[in-house]
Amino acid sequence: MTHIGLTDTQREGVVSLLNAQLADHFLLRLKAKQFHWNVTGPNFGEYHAFFETLANDLSTIIDDVAERIRALGAFPQATMKDYLGVTRLEEETQAQLPASAMLEALLHDYEMLIRQLREDLVAASESFGDEGTTDFLTGLMKQHEKTAWMLRAYTS
Repeated sequence: MTHIGLTDTQREGVVSLLNAQLADHFLLRLKAKQFHWNVTGPNFGEYHAFFETLANDLSTIIDDVAERIRALGAFPQATMKDYLGVTRLEEETQAQLPASAMLEALLHDYEMLIRQLREDLVAASESFGDEGTTDFLTGLMKQHEKTAWMLRAYTS
């Protein structure tokens, strides 16, 4: 039993939000890795390294989200079937895209995640009274806002 000042209902609500975030971040990491493997063109080296950095950063975030779920006394979802059932992102099914399309796809997903994080952190605070998760999600949002800025710089 977890006694951290949240009811089981509050914790279950927050864990549901976090599992969706986990799925979103896992799918985004897969997309960044896919682009890392498949990018071609005159800026190959720069994009190849950039996509790898994004994938590595997302690996850390995935671990942090899963550990936040564990800190709340629950177990994170951990299968592709689970992730695909709750993610708000779409898989990239084309293996070969121009680098510009890869950057645009990542920017789209990061901006979607930022919007979703805004909604989820309000729900964590107002619906579930979990200021720890609200703070955690705010940190993720700020990190993604910086990455989105970088992606916009690449695409402009």
